[in-house]
Amino acid sequence: MRFRFDERKSKQLRANSERAIGFEEAREVFTQPYYLDQRSDLPEQYRAIGWVQGRLYSVIFETREDEDGEYYHLVTLWKATKQEQTLYEDHS
Repeated sequence: MRFRFDERKSKQLRANSERAIGFEEAREVFTQPYYLDQRSDLPEQYRAIGWVQGRLYSVIFETREDEDGEYYHLVTLWKATKQEQTLYEDHS
């Protein structure tokens, strides 16, 4: 699985105390069971809820393609809300 993201935005997310991680760490969500749903149609975005460094996070991403095939473009992330925690617990 390949990932791409804006490195500057990743640094901003990591510096934000409410998020506390960047996209580099957020890739961990996809290495274990996670909850997945569609966030929006245009652009087509998905939300993955899963664990990163012992905390539950939500990651918004888009599936894109380039000459090497499909990859995940990470858009944003945050610590999972109580509602998202319940979704994860009920469906994962």
